[in-house]
Amino acid sequence: MLDRVTGMRVFVRAVSAGSLSAAGRQMGMSPAMATKHMDALETHLGVKLLHRTTRRLSLTEAGSDYLEACLRILPEIDEAEASAASQRVDARGLLRMNIPLSFGSRFIAPLLPAFSHKHPALKIELGLTDSVVDLLDGGWDLAIRIGRLADSPLQARKLGDCAEMVCAAPSYLDQRGIPRRVAELAQHNCLGYTLSSWGGGKEWAFGRDGSVRVAIHGDLAANNGDALLAAAVGGQGLIYQPDFIVSEALKRGELVALELDHPTYSLGGIYAVYPQERRPPAKVRVMIDYLAEAFANNPLWQSV
Repeated sequence: MLDRVTGMRVFVRAVSAGSLSAAGRQMGMSPAMATKHMDALETHLGVKLLHRTTRRLSLTEAGSDYLEACLRILPEIDEAEASAASQRVDARGLLRMNIPLSFGSRFIAPLLPAFSHKHPALKIELGLTDSVVDLLDGGWDLAIRIGRLADSPLQARKLGDCAEMVCAAPSYLDQRGIPRRVAELAQHNCLGYTLSSWGGGKEWAFGRDGSVRVAIHGDLAANNGDALLAAAVGGQGLIYQPDFIVSEALKRGELVALELDHPTYSLGGIYAVYPQERRPPAKVRVMIDYLAEAFANNPLWQSV
């Protein structure tokens, strides 16, 4: 099936050049192909647009009206195509990113001033939430996911590693003792992360594959790691959180990392995920490349 838009272009060129063969030459096609496009367009419309003789072309009444419409429509198509193409070449427009709250506040937001300086035509909207959102339904261009990725139609690029740590404040450990085995956690006040399947309010998972499960209890559970961090620094109990959450508190001596008889669960990594396309828009590519370089050169969360 011949392209209707190309037929419109052949029609406009033919009127301007005075013949279909001249229109074909200007558009880089044979006179026969130009004629086929013109015939297909008239067949589709069900009307004659041109009176054609061996010497000249002239517009029919329908052709005159259709020419006016084509002269209005084709520039709009050209502009739309140029705009869409520019999204794959130039980083411009609005980039909507969805990021876990604590990670986004600590490690993404500080990187944005330098990024915006490099890409002034690109605006960024951050959606900070610890809940996993649907990128397509929410209209997000890009998300940062921490953990093991479920099977999905999304594309992913790993930005860094992420380890889990069990920590508590020195004041809590002085009062309640230091657990050495995961089984001893049942006797401690364990502050659970409600959005986690491995570090929630009822059980914690250990072993690299999470196969060692320990029932826990505590007087606080929250859906945000920074809230649990603040409680742990205050001496309320143990927390089981990613290293990027606890690293600064460990450096300052506000928390102590515990060594237990089973390794902590391997969370996986930190990933940039985005809708699957043959080639993502430039705004997505430049942000992912920027984050990958920034994390490779300065993995801030791995500062323990």
